[in-house]
Amino acid sequence: MKKMLARAFLRQLLMLVLLSLIGCGGQSDATLERRDPAPADAEVAVNPRSSPSEGPGASRELPVVLFLGDSLSAGYGLPEADAFPALVQQKITRAGLDFQVVNAGVSGDTSAGGLRRVDWLLRRPIAVLVLELGGNDGLRGVDLEDTQRNLQAIIDRFRGKNPELRIVIAGMMIPPNLGPRYSRQFTSLYSELAETNRATLIPFLLEGVGGVPDLNLSDGIHPTAEGHKIVAEVVWKHLEPVLQSIHQKS
Repeated sequence: MKKMLARAFLRQLLMLVLLSLIGCGGQSDATLERRDPAPADAEVAVNPRSSPSEGPGASRELPVVLFLGDSLSAGYGLPEADAFPALVQQKITRAGLDFQVVNAGVSGDTSAGGLRRVDWLLRRPIAVLVLELGGNDGLRGVDLEDTQRNLQAIIDRFRGKNPELRIVIAGMMIPPNLGPRYSRQFTSLYSELAETNRATLIPFLLEGVGGVPDLNLSDGIHPTAEGHKIVAEVVWKHLEPVLQSIHQKS
């Protein structure tokens, strides 16, 4: 009986958080259903291409910029081409930089889910990791020590494969449904991770989009195509210097 009551309370709590997010235009990922991807859909190359710069008929695989995220990276409710990672690829191409974006966004994913996918994603060399996870953890009230531990483990696994890996951490915010202290700690864990790992921090991924009805779908949470354009600009502002630095060294 106690277990049944506890489960009922948890469902009510999650529903209250979701309704609050929808009511205030939400600043986090509220795709609560978990979708464990088969290997075939765990990552999507965005406009894959090779560079012919090594001579006639020769080609080489471009360095990969991996977006490891949830429904925000996946472009929930939109065609893949309208999601901000695909728009970032366009900016990379226009800037004349030889990088290939791979979108490993999975709707509903958590920091723990992302960690479980690392081995699959490490099959290919990664030059830049854009880590966009944790929003669902905050929505579900996950212990923030667990969230931070999972995100750090993801970073450690990727850095273990490539010590020269550059990391960009996409910060997120959540409403104070679980208390202002939890919300503050949630926000600060991203800056702590960035400082600890000498990573580039995007303070708030949904800057200029979160809470703006016209830039979000009817759920009030996930960006529209226009919203993703703004998110792409926010990401590019922080990512471009990282890519330029790598490009200059190559």
